[in-house]
Amino acid sequence: MKIVIDENIPFGEEAFSHLGEVTVLPGRQINSESLRDVTVLIVRSVTPVNTELLAGTDIRFVGTATSGIDHIDQAYLTQRNIGFADAAGSNANSVAEYVLTALVTVASRFKISLGGKSLGIVGVGRIGRLVAKKAQALGMTVILHDPPLARETGDTCYQSLDEVLQADCVTLHVPLIKEGIDTTIHLIGEEQLAHMSPSSVLINTSRGEVVDNLALLKSIKQNELRGAVLDVWEGEPSINWELANRVTIATPHIAGYSFDGKVNGTIMIYQAACRYFGVAPIWQAPVDYSQPSDSVNTIDVHDQDLQALVFQLATWLYDLQGDDARMRSLLTLASSERPAGFDQLRKGYPIRREFFVSALDLQRASTAIISKLADLGFLIYQVEK
Repeated sequence: MKIVIDENIPFGEEAFSHLGEVTVLPGRQINSESLRDVTVLIVRSVTPVNTELLAGTDIRFVGTATSGIDHIDQAYLTQRNIGFADAAGSNANSVAEYVLTALVTVASRFKISLGGKSLGIVGVGRIGRLVAKKAQALGMTVILHDPPLARETGDTCYQSLDEVLQADCVTLHVPLIKEGIDTTIHLIGEEQLAHMSPSSVLINTSRGEVVDNLALLKSIKQNELRGAVLDVWEGEPSINWELANRVTIATPHIAGYSFDGKVNGTIMIYQAACRYFGVAPIWQAPVDYSQPSDSVNTIDVHDQDLQALVFQLATWLYDLQGDDARMRSLLTLASSERPAGFDQLRKGYPIRREFFVSALDLQRASTAIISKLADLGFLIYQVEK
């Protein structure tokens, strides 16, 4: 059988080659013509999978190597009896580490102490729970908002959106839901932004349409927010470039783009495809992909408080400010060239490993610091006091 795979899926060709003849294409160039006589389609979020794409094709199985599935018309797949699998949770830790790094970076820039500050978390799924754990390890108080979970569990830990918006920082981790009582289209609009304090920071790593970008731009221009961190944008890749220029940190939809998260996605959809077709899995990810590096990094913790140490470690292991700088470099291009530049930043994204890969030898670290760093996901190899 023939298989078409997005070129940004690591090990995609190697993994699926024993199932059939593999063609690798840029995600935005996958169209109905390229799917002629194709049985399996493996995509990422830039490829809308719907009637327009699949009508008249022989597709029997669709996999998306992403947690989000708003680009997939699942009702249409069900109607056509087409198998489907996603990679929910594959990049949750990658996004949580992005948010952690953004928090300590913004705090450093604005000279804010995060201890005792509040973090409003909108959407408390896999990512939201990880973010909550990391925020609490930093000494922050978390305020949770998730109406579907509140209804399902009856748990009183979930607060109203208005209460969450009073937090010192607000981070969004909801799926894009286009209709119904839990719609998230412009969940954060002019009215909601007006409820936020001028000293607060908004972080969005969910989907661009969850925030009204024009309303956010207006709030920033009127100094109604201290700052904003945006990884996702309305209209990608043709985004609001004035907004990109004005936010505190701007990145091109790469929060979940750690190498580890991407490979997790490949593994999940490969195994799902094998199950669907009744084929025993043969391919395995390279052994060193999930193993910590052999090298050990020595860090002298003496006299550093937790927040300063986390800023040092997080920004050393993940160059968020480099991502921001590369995004802003697109502003030097002609407007017509920026969308292609946005996509190129994603396609050519450098390998970024998650924190667990780098072993840390902490010298002169207290037991409390060690415990907090472990909760934040850092790999503590050895400790000398």
